[in-house]
Amino acid sequence: MQIIIQAYDWEKWNMIIKNGRVIDTKTGKVKVMDIRVEGSHIAAMGSLTNQEEEDVIEAEGLVVAPGLIDVHVHFRDPGFTYKEDILTGAKAAAKGGYTTVVCMANTRPAVDNEETLRYVIGEGKKTKIHVLSTVCVTEGLQGKKLTDIEYLTKCGAAGITDDGTPIIDEKLLRQAMLIAKEMNIPISLHEEDPRLITDNGINAGSVANYFGMTGSPAEAESLLVKRDLMIAEETGARLNIQHISAGQTVEYIRQAKKRQFGKEASIYAEVTPHHFSLTEEDVRKYGTLAKMNPPLRTEEDRQAIIRGLQDDTIDLIATDHAPHSAEEKAKPIAEAPSGIIGLETALALGITNLVREGYLTLAQLIRKMTLNPANLYRLEAGYIEVGAVADLTIFSESEQWTVQKFVSKSINSPFIGKTLFGKVKYTICEGKILYQE
Repeated sequence: MQIIIQAYDWEKWNMIIKNGRVIDTKTGKVKVMDIRVEGSHIAAMGSLTNQEEEDVIEAEGLVVAPGLIDVHVHFRDPGFTYKEDILTGAKAAAKGGYTTVVCMANTRPAVDNEETLRYVIGEGKKTKIHVLSTVCVTEGLQGKKLTDIEYLTKCGAAGITDDGTPIIDEKLLRQAMLIAKEMNIPISLHEEDPRLITDNGINAGSVANYFGMTGSPAEAESLLVKRDLMIAEETGARLNIQHISAGQTVEYIRQAKKRQFGKEASIYAEVTPHHFSLTEEDVRKYGTLAKMNPPLRTEEDRQAIIRGLQDDTIDLIATDHAPHSAEEKAKPIAEAPSGIIGLETALALGITNLVREGYLTLAQLIRKMTLNPANLYRLEAGYIEVGAVADLTIFSESEQWTVQKFVSKSINSPFIGKTLFGKVKYTICEGKILYQE
């Protein structure tokens, strides 16, 4: 496998992708066809004849999908670049089939000011994928005073979030939602009420007791979500509930979406691959590698999440890619930081644990990893058609592989050694081949 950076004249570069199973995320249909790419855009689709001086990718037996979009990544830059930086994070994304990522704002310093925002955007432009950045809802993630959301949006912020820190002040949150509505940007919320949590990272129950911890009850998430859904409905803000872990949370979102029926979508919900793949029992097996916020919960919660994916209560699959060093994860479980990396395994976990298990079709899975995330951020992406930007992922749906090495700087994953289905073969962004196995 390799990351390809070559000195092509990309404005004149043409390629044709032959005989791929092309997923139409707008209709859910899958059809074998060719795709011609000229420069950065898709020029033609159908049964095409090769042209001279045209690079050919033979995709027979492979799936051609829009480039994956992840609305929830931590590239740890600035401030924690020993864990990850924007360049290595982008390379990990390309290996996983992602062409667009949205970085969270909980860096050091936090992205609550123009200088830090412009740094992240500038470093993102040095990569070969689309790197977007959120900014903090509150200054320093302290939950006390709003940032200048309007000005930072004009400086290029894609959305707002205090991810990693719940916003407890209802009046402040309502004000932030009203500004987000006015600026036409999403607000994404990390929903864990610290007033109900003694120590986090493990679900409150028998597994937490096994480790001598109190753990985090599901109510800490679901009750805060219930409150914030009501504020979003009242303000009309475009709200994304991040990394759902509890079955009751799914039900509250389902009810809210029913109340919204017939209106323009303003409530979105995301789930991570680890929350639909693992349960609290896996913490016994993997220890700190399965410690995360919000924590892995019960099999009943996992099944409720899957039902939420099936009926579109849950719109998005996002990785919450959270790199940590081996030294940090080697600490006792009560002291180790929460979070795992996810960009390089997300697609395969979706295929292995959702598609092959019969819960979702492949087209449904890909829509939740492309078009729906694009809709949340109002991006012209997530679909394949003539005239669209050539952001594409080509993968084998049936190929098995074992999780071993990572492009990410960090290796904090409970999936190391696991055999999964679904292997990325090419990642193409704006017509450029960024990754090739």
